[in-house]
Amino acid sequence: MFENLSERLERSFKILKGEGRITEINVAETLKDVRKALLDADVNYKVAKTFTDTVKNKAIGQNVLTSIQPGQLMVKIVHDELTALMGGETADVNYEGHPGIILMSGLQGSGKTTFSSKLALYLKKKKNRNPLLVACDVYRPAAIDQLKVLGEQIGVPVYSEPDSKDPVQIAKNAIQEAKQKNYNLVIIDTAGRLAVDEAMMQEISAIKQAINPSETLFVVDSMTGQDAVNTAKEFNDRLDFTGVILTKLDGDTRGGAALSIRTVVNKPIKFIGTGEKMEAIDQFHPNRMADRILGMGDVVSLVERAQEQFDEEEAKKLQRKLAKNQFDFNDFLAQIAQIKKMGNIKDLMAMIPGVGKAVKDLDIDDNAFKSVEAIIYSMTPAERANPDMINASRRERIARGSGTNIQEVNRLMKQFEQMRKMMKTVAGGKLPGMPRFKR
Repeated sequence: MFENLSERLERSFKILKGEGRITEINVAETLKDVRKALLDADVNYKVAKTFTDTVKNKAIGQNVLTSIQPGQLMVKIVHDELTALMGGETADVNYEGHPGIILMSGLQGSGKTTFSSKLALYLKKKKNRNPLLVACDVYRPAAIDQLKVLGEQIGVPVYSEPDSKDPVQIAKNAIQEAKQKNYNLVIIDTAGRLAVDEAMMQEISAIKQAINPSETLFVVDSMTGQDAVNTAKEFNDRLDFTGVILTKLDGDTRGGAALSIRTVVNKPIKFIGTGEKMEAIDQFHPNRMADRILGMGDVVSLVERAQEQFDEEEAKKLQRKLAKNQFDFNDFLAQIAQIKKMGNIKDLMAMIPGVGKAVKDLDIDDNAFKSVEAIIYSMTPAERANPDMINASRRERIARGSGTNIQEVNRLMKQFEQMRKMMKTVAGGKLPGMPRFKR
């Protein structure tokens, strides 16, 4: 996501290197390159021009402090304007009401059904909501079944009327069901088409009018680029939605939709989809996205994801084991499981400042831990609990059982031992300047 744009912007800022002052002359070439970078990323032309004009007006004549370089000052100005371009402030989703009602809209293939389920799980876990999913797509084959499968996967009930072809009545009945069974949130998945058409617009407008939702969200596939912005405008003109959801931001997208859509429809981006898993949903933070576009990483989001998987009791137990040098392969497996729950490995690494550029050409997939897990699962319970007992003959058996070779097993054993020593040192507070943890 945004890799090409990030590279182009970085090259643009280097044009100012060595200058002592930002002037109209030396900023012109930089902003010309910035505008090209934005257009190549599929940003709306008017948005790109307004953006660079604003940056130019704010940059010209600014003195460059002795402690920073001109390019760094320009990065700060561009960062602030990118944040403003994408909405400035983080926009919360409105789920208030008895029940709260969220209406999902968008074209077919944008990911409405999947994201309805992701949003239900997100609000269930993070906001302590008790959601009910509603299947109002009565046209697409297997749409109801898809929502039921996803609902079962995340432990959220699905209301449907397979024999009905009246989505307005289905939505109204679902809300009554929610009131009777004390569901405090209703998320309604609606039908889409391959293109905007009058029948679809009339139908979703009728649903909205009948149920008066707390929130009407427009789901858009960010990989469709500028078409996504045009579609959003047509939907907003008819539906007056309250927020935007961008899906597939983990794919091969140039990012133009994220940068243009807020300005064109004047509605906030509320969530982004970052992968296939049900947990792959993030609240949209304009400032953090600006950080990532400019290669600054996103440590705050990385820490938040880690905290979601953090169990205080397990952490204390692990700390005691580390201090006694009792960290074993069972603990190692548990740590791998926590990392995998945090999301796509490459995406996580890109959140670390300076690392995104280093890993952009690396092929890191979610199966990166498979061979490690295969080796550990090929150990006996006793071997996992007591790594020191794994001798040469046991390593050969583990290699055969895991479908790997002895070199891979030896490499894992060596890395595990080095990690165990390092973790024991840290847990014991033995590094210079580190406080000793109380046990």
